[in-house]
Amino acid sequence: MLIRILVFLLETLFFVLIGAALLRAWMNYLRINMRAQPGTFVMAVTDWIVKPMRRVLPQAVAQSRVDWASVLAAFVLSLVFALLVALLIGVFAGGLQDLSGLNLMLLPALLLAALKMLLRVALQVAFVAVLAFAIISWVQPGSAIYVLLGRLTEPLLAPLRRVIPAIGGVDLSALVLLLLLQIGLMVLG
Repeated sequence: MLIRILVFLLETLFFVLIGAALLRAWMNYLRINMRAQPGTFVMAVTDWIVKPMRRVLPQAVAQSRVDWASVLAAFVLSLVFALLVALLIGVFAGGLQDLSGLNLMLLPALLLAALKMLLRVALQVAFVAVLAFAIISWVQPGSAIYVLLGRLTEPLLAPLRRVIPAIGGVDLSALVLLLLLQIGLMVLG
């Protein structure tokens, strides 16, 4: 029971950190103003890891449209999460003397777990953004949050809108995307 609680707490902390790094990369890619919310929150949560990544990356990579420092930060955070969970499970399963088992043979499993966590967080952040956009579009269209969520989700919804016609004046692309994102989460799970 204790290990499940500790893993849950780690997962929650790293979900926020990884999600913020991915959201920072997405917002920078879309050229969304980072001086307004949620940009200020995202920058406050991720500056400690993204700024050093910017100094490490080559100049050509750092100047591309994709914010590779934020993407790399999200991957490093995913890797740290996978390593901490492996250590936690190893400590509880075999005691401290068994930590020598974390060797190079475990590296592919850690990389796979980190990639899985990164993809899961990306899908969940997209799911929350699309769900919030769909709700706000019914409750308070035209508000500042509606415009922001529209800019964040438009690149995801536009391909579906070209294929799925509006039925009775209702755009069902958000519903279809939510279903696809949920299926993606099920496949990852």
